[in-house]
Amino acid sequence: MMDNQCQCSSDRLLNPILFNILSQLDNSCPSPHDYNSIPHRCNCELRRTLPPNDQFMLLKNCWAPLFILGLAQEHVDFEVEDVPADSMLKKILLRQEGGTEMEQPTMAGVSKLKSCLKKFWSLDLSPKEYAYLKGTTIFNPDIPDLNASLFIEGLQQEAQQALSEVVRLLHPTRQERFARILLTASMLQSITPSLIIELLFRPIIGHADLFEVLVDMLFCR
Repeated sequence: MMDNQCQCSSDRLLNPILFNILSQLDNSCPSPHDYNSIPHRCNCELRRTLPPNDQFMLLKNCWAPLFILGLAQEHVDFEVEDVPADSMLKKILLRQEGGTEMEQPTMAGVSKLKSCLKKFWSLDLSPKEYAYLKGTTIFNPDIPDLNASLFIEGLQQEAQQALSEVVRLLHPTRQERFARILLTASMLQSITPSLIIELLFRPIIGHADLFEVLVDMLFCR
């Protein structure tokens, strides 16, 4: 097999999250943007032009908003029970036992998350709208220390354009819908990753670092 053969159908991107989103975006007709004059219609080209460190930074900064969008798309609902705060003695003992004190989710934080989910549910987004919205979320050129920020900005613009077009096709009489989607998406930044971790993952992973688990899962070959 030749080394320069396109292997989009058989090979993996370093980050399957990127691969899954881009696979859905490939069903549209994107207009190519340049990064060092290399078009990125092909996933193999994306693999070569998007540096692994940038993929790592995108995952680190965007996994929580993407996870929340997944909860919204799957209509995952949950209930929590308010419990009394731990005593100071218990906090000290827990800190000594585990090395660090676990941050407990607050009812205010839970309320913010549930409000965000309800906002998305009220929009009743289609699968393609969710796919393109995820693209605008993960391709964030404002993350510090990116090597290919211009390329990533082009990807975000493509995802936004694709989202705008699919909204116009599905809802031609609702001109405000695109703006409402972006406004609702801005709520994602107000929900901290620590809330997601402590509320939904801590009972499963214990003291493990969730981001390290994600990196092991998504960047192993």
